[in-house]
Amino acid sequence: MSMTKTDSNFPELASDFVSSVAHGSHHEPHSLLGIHPHLDGWVIRTLKPLAKSVSARTKVGDISLTHLSTGVWQGFIKANKAPAYRIVAAYDNQDGEAEWLVDDPYRHLPTLGEFDLHLIAEGRHEQLWQALGSHSHQISDDLGESHGTRFAVWAPNAKAVRVVGDFNHWNGVAHSMRVMGSSGVWELFIPGVGIGTKYKYEILTKNGNWVTKIDPLARATEVPPATASIVTESKHSWKDSKWLKARAKRDALKSPMSIYELHAGSWRLGLNYRSLADELIPYLKQTGFTHVEFMPLAEHPYAPSWGYQVTGYYAPTSRFGSPDDLKYLIDRLHQENIGVILDWVPAHFPKDEWALSRFDGEPLYEHADPRRGEHPDWGTYIFDFGRTEVKNFLVANALYWLEEFHVDGLRVDAVASMLYLDYSREGSEWLPNQFGGRENLDAIQFMQEVNATAYRRNPGIMMIAEESTSWPGVSAPTDSNGLGFGFKWNMGWMNDTLRYVEKDPAYRSYHHGDLTFSMLYAYNEKFILPISHDEVVHGKGSLLSKMPGDRWQQLANVRAYLAFMWAHPGKQLLFMGSEFGQQSEWNQERGLEWWILDQPSHRALQSLVSTLNKLYLENPSFWQLDHESTGFTWIDGGNSSANLISFIRWDEAGTPIVVVINFAGQPHHDFVLGLPLPGEWDEILNTDASEFGGSGVGNFGRITASAEGSHAQPYSAKISVPPLAAVWFRPAKA
Repeated sequence: MSMTKTDSNFPELASDFVSSVAHGSHHEPHSLLGIHPHLDGWVIRTLKPLAKSVSARTKVGDISLTHLSTGVWQGFIKANKAPAYRIVAAYDNQDGEAEWLVDDPYRHLPTLGEFDLHLIAEGRHEQLWQALGSHSHQISDDLGESHGTRFAVWAPNAKAVRVVGDFNHWNGVAHSMRVMGSSGVWELFIPGVGIGTKYKYEILTKNGNWVTKIDPLARATEVPPATASIVTESKHSWKDSKWLKARAKRDALKSPMSIYELHAGSWRLGLNYRSLADELIPYLKQTGFTHVEFMPLAEHPYAPSWGYQVTGYYAPTSRFGSPDDLKYLIDRLHQENIGVILDWVPAHFPKDEWALSRFDGEPLYEHADPRRGEHPDWGTYIFDFGRTEVKNFLVANALYWLEEFHVDGLRVDAVASMLYLDYSREGSEWLPNQFGGRENLDAIQFMQEVNATAYRRNPGIMMIAEESTSWPGVSAPTDSNGLGFGFKWNMGWMNDTLRYVEKDPAYRSYHHGDLTFSMLYAYNEKFILPISHDEVVHGKGSLLSKMPGDRWQQLANVRAYLAFMWAHPGKQLLFMGSEFGQQSEWNQERGLEWWILDQPSHRALQSLVSTLNKLYLENPSFWQLDHESTGFTWIDGGNSSANLISFIRWDEAGTPIVVVINFAGQPHHDFVLGLPLPGEWDEILNTDASEFGGSGVGNFGRITASAEGSHAQPYSAKISVPPLAAVWFRPAKA
């Protein structure tokens, strides 16, 4: 091993060691650079490869440094304790000699503590985003304050890691990071790097190749198609404390929840987070929805993925503004008593070479075996849910959106794809679990952990599963061996009822079970009824276009269907555009057909949705016992020949609301309806009313129950049931 030539004031150093540090390819650059004890003083070393002269400025004066080799300079100072210093470097330029005074990254102690590293190694760092990623940082010493950014990234298979960015002309040789023991975490504090700096990591892989990657914990990014991570710091001052206090006391199961799902980029084209607040909030107030659900807002490179192929799990997409702009939007919504649900995608991630895939040259975030680590349908990678650090990355990510952005709920995408090892696979394409089964035990444990942790830390939030199979206990508590979600999307109800209403009324009587089957399992889970974006894309047509008949009949069918949906046990979710009868299926590049509201019939449908939400909020019978069988009673669920169903919804006080829905193309006059109470009943809703675009068949606003019982109810009334319509009745107030 060759050694560098040096005088007695300096220790001898292996030349290959000095060279590897000088070229930014050593795992511990701080072992050479910075300040180190030696004899009765301290050796100061810095990397300044193009400098003409270099010195260290201390409180007592400047110390001249001499060139060691390959751009490394060193000097010696006698002192009892390590002095604070800055580096003065002189360079030749076209105007002569220029002198620069800078702080040296390598003189600083690690900015990550042992406890952080311990939690990361164990996979229990619940605020991982505060440890890893880039963070504005300042350090004080005898020479004043040093402002900069601390960087930390997990890359356990890397041989070396460097920070590159616009601050060093994307050359990371002078900014190589140190590895923090066996944790696999690399760290460096870089003075002078401020908010708004663009950066990435250069990683030296085991096979000797350098790869350039984004920061997995970056909290801001460039606007796609640019991909750099950005140093950011939040300045937002939250004003939603009243909302959060009320949320913590709220029982979501017994509270109203009417969700408006939207795609931020195409609800109205050209809006950003702040202008969206100005336009969306009045619209939600007008239509009466209690919650808004945003399709994924985490950063994603490919806009037509709608956000479901995420590369920046901790960064709101910069397409619509900064992280603080998104906080502003959520804050404004909360101040108007509107809840916010965000789609969250832990099921998979894309293979873009600059993102999470093969992050440090080896499978890291993804499972190494393609039978476990790749989605054949989507061409994406699957997270290695069994690796503690990866599970920690995802659990902390859920907490990040809930705690840093005050999100009220996360709707977890594609849960079924995580639960089953043979999801969309055949034969030898999948690898059984340790017991020979198809259940992904690691993913199950991950979901239980993320749900239990989210609810423990954030009372009042909701974890919602989009799960399309009959997996038991999706919304059962984890201590009962359930997955621990608060709600599950009722995909069965959605599929069955859409299949029913798409048929011509003349044939619906043969498929009546599609309308009523959901009540056989309505209390197996805590359900949300979804008419989501998935039902109005890929050739499925819009909700309106699914309906048979002419335009009047189509609109009438939509009105009846929505009234059925709002009255059915479970919370409800409706995708944007469906509330006013969008004609075409949704296209994220074209946006919604707002012009159609110039037509009175479509304005009337929008008015009906506002009325549904108003009546829904005013009547706890529709939501207080959503998930208890005592909240629902059939009057007649088997009237298939008339395409008609009738039932009662109850609240905890025993107040009934009677719902009658006619999916036939003709009215039913003198229809005998069983009722639980005598006296006058108000017709609080008639979707066939002329104000909603209907034909005006109804009951003049009131019916009277007689003592003659019917349908196992002690009383009854003769009513008119309009065609393709719903009527709701409530006992008249004395």
